[in-house]
Parts: sequence; structure tokens; C-alpha cells
Amino acid sequence: MSQKNNDGKRSARERLQEQRRKEESRAKRKRTLIAVVVVAAVLGAGVGIAALVAGSGGGKDNKRKTAGPLLAPQGAIGKDSLAIPVGNQAAKANLVVFEDFRCPGCGQFENGFRDTIHELEGKGELKAEYTLVTLIDKNLGGSGSLYAANAAACAQDAGKFLAYHDELYKSQPPETVDAYGKKAKLLEIANKVPGLNTASFQKCVEDGPHNSWVQKSQDTFSKSGHRGTPTVILNGKSLYDDPTHPLTPQKLRELVAAAQKG
Repeated sequence: MSQKNNDGKRSARERLQEQRRKEESRAKRKRTLIAVVVVAAVLGAGVGIAALVAGSGGGKDNKRKTAGPLLAPQGAIGKDSLAIPVGNQAAKANLVVFEDFRCPGCGQFENGFRDTIHELEGKGELKAEYTLVTLIDKNLGGSGSLYAANAAACAQDAGKFLAYHDELYKSQPPETVDAYGKKAKLLEIANKVPGLNTASFQKCVEDGPHNSWVQKSQDTFSKSGHRGTPTVILNGKSLYDDPTHPLTPQKLRELVAAAQKG
């Protein structure tokens, strides 16, 4: 068989393979679109397809809401004062947490490890730094991540950050329901923290003086290389990098104990 015939057959095979790749790509896009439509239908009225697509949602609206001077809450620490500290700052074990109040994974972490973290903080063995971001607002649309983070910063101003932070996660709505986009809901939850829901706290929640600070936190997080929320780091090491050895309350105690010895 001549080289020319070989080349012709090879070219035909390549064209056929390319056509198959195009058909498979079209089929994949079609399956994805069908899946999105089905999910939107299951979630019910009020949740559109746009709310399910990363980056589609209320990003532009939230940019308007975060206009203005950057005002960090009282006591915030770190670069640009983006972290809220909790616990004994002299402790050798330092837990850095990046969270979004709408993020279900963050809720699972907080509700699963809250007692352990508070126990270690209470013993003076652990300090924590919370940076609040708005990943779900960015991905699904809405304002709940932003408004809840501003409200938590308002609670920090009142000296009641941790109690309010915990109540927000205890009351966390489903990810696709932007309940925290309603400021009345955030004030309702504040009633669960004795002495928090004052006139000054209400004004802070309504006016959003910390919105630009929250947006700065999100912008910094986006550039950090972290892949999602929650991002939980103990003394510089991520606690979620090894799925074969998942984090447990007992493992966290052991890691904190080791840090104390180190």
C-alpha cells in the first residue's frame, strides 16, 4: 500500500475522531443544561437557573452595596485588619478559619466542632482568627453572605461576636435560600444573644458600615489560592488537605496538644 493511501486513511480517521469529539462535547453540554433545569425545578419557585451558575447572581448589586470607606470592626487583626480574633492570643495553637455564613460546609464544620473549639479556647490552649467571605453570594446570587458578615462585625463592635457567630450557624438556612439577605432575619437572630439587639446594633446592621471590609476580605480570599469554604488552617497547615484522614474533634484535640508542646 502506498504512503499516499496510508496518509489518506489516517486523515480520514483523524477527521472521524474529531467529529466524534465534537459530538461528545455537544452531548455533554446538553446533559449539563438538562441537569441544571431539573435541579432548578426540584428546588422550587424563586430559584432560577441563574442562581445555580457560579458567578451569575448578585455580584454587581453587591459591588454597589460595598461602596464606601473600609471600616474594620473593633479589635480586628492581621493584614488590612481582616480577621476577628477569639480566645487566648498567647496560645501556641492558632486556628485560622475562612467562612461564609451561607456555606453549608461551614455550617457542618461549626456545628460539628463548636464544642471542641470552645473547650480548647476556654482552657487557653487555642486561639482562633475568623475571616468572613461572600463566596455563596458570588456563586448563587443574593446578599445574605454580605449582610450576615456585616452583622457579625457589628456584633464584634458590641463585644458579642462569638455568640452571634454561633447563632448564625445554628439558624443557617439552606444554601439556595437567601434568608440572611433580609436584615430583619439577622436582627431576629440577635435576640438569641442577650444584650446584643440594641439600637446601635440595629443601626449597624441596617446601614452596613462594614460592607466594604467584608468585600475586601472576599477579594483577598479570592487571590489567596484557597479553594473554597470552609478553609481551616492550624499553625499554617490546612486541616482538610487529606481526605483519607478526615478531621474529627479528637484529632483536633491531639493536634492542639501537640502544638502546645511544640
